[in-house]
Amino acid sequence: MRAYWDHPYESQFEAQVVRAWSEGGKHFAVLDQTLFYPTSGGQACDTGHLGGVAVLEVLEDAKATGPVIHRLESPLLEGQRVVGQLDWARRYRHMQRHTAEHMLGQAFLRAAGWNVVAVNMSNPVCTMDFDGPPDEAVIRQAEALANWAVYANTAVRTYFINDAEAPAHGLRRAPKVAGLIRVVEIEGWDRVACGGLHVARTGEAGPIKITRFERYKGGTRVYFMAGWEALELFEQEHRLLARLGEWFSSSPLEVEKPIGNLREEWRRARAENAALKDELAERIMRDLLTEFPTQTMAAQVPHSVLDMVGKRLAEWPGVLALLVAQAEDKARYVLLKHPSRSEDLQAIWEEVLKPLGARGGGALVKLGVMPLKSLHPALLAFQRYLAQER
Repeated sequence: MRAYWDHPYESQFEAQVVRAWSEGGKHFAVLDQTLFYPTSGGQACDTGHLGGVAVLEVLEDAKATGPVIHRLESPLLEGQRVVGQLDWARRYRHMQRHTAEHMLGQAFLRAAGWNVVAVNMSNPVCTMDFDGPPDEAVIRQAEALANWAVYANTAVRTYFINDAEAPAHGLRRAPKVAGLIRVVEIEGWDRVACGGLHVARTGEAGPIKITRFERYKGGTRVYFMAGWEALELFEQEHRLLARLGEWFSSSPLEVEKPIGNLREEWRRARAENAALKDELAERIMRDLLTEFPTQTMAAQVPHSVLDMVGKRLAEWPGVLALLVAQAEDKARYVLLKHPSRSEDLQAIWEEVLKPLGARGGGALVKLGVMPLKSLHPALLAFQRYLAQER
């Protein structure tokens, strides 16, 4: 028996295990009654304990007509009497999310005629997909309407009807099941077929905050938070803004300007740094070409310009080079050659670098890392290899 429908606010119950089994290292049980809600309709399942055993997951069959199945951390015995205890904080947050989803569904319908296509409420940041194109004005209007419904603090009730009665009840969307249909009604606001769990009054679901939206599959995906989870988000954001305000000697709501100024300074500094690195890479390349007139070279270069120097040398006719650099607790390398060189880089890599613990790959340019202790031995091994080849 699905006791969670009649007693959504209860978190403890007694039941008898009517079936128990193990399969593939997992343990399952069916009870004669349960308050554990199974994953369904976009709402995640309850968790908690049965007879002191952790309930990891709660499932139902595709048609939601079979028994509720509890997946357990360890097995129970058939016929055993157990006390079930829900994780109430998790359950209540799910009820808040689900009620807020109904309120937003009706709000978007009233604001712009948008219909809900899909929902996901398995995380604190929930998503709803609508069939209307992204429109910030619609988003803000729907959010305001949903929160007015929160402030109205109207009753949320449930009842069952036959599918033949559905047209007379003005449901927001057509039921997905036939036969007996469970209706969730927010008095004066919304009425929809739903098997999920909800709070008793709309005031418990708020506040409702849309955090962002995006174009998705020709419509709009909306991200929202509700209830305690929305309040926790506001608290985190307030603390962050307060800290930023202290750093910039500004009020929390005025930190955008000093942050903008800092961003512009950072962009200028980044551009200057890129120009200096480019100049340094060019100078190092010229120095290496002078130092190694045969254009076969082995050298250590600064980590910050390793790739830039390697790219330049790979384009210089006749060059074969191993460049290494120290990058904190490891070494990086670039093994490269110009297409005019006949050497086999793969053979050099396997003979010289692989034995020293090098990892990486490439064709005309091989990039990778190796232990820091291998940095200088790699240069020596490369030089010895070339001497042997000659």
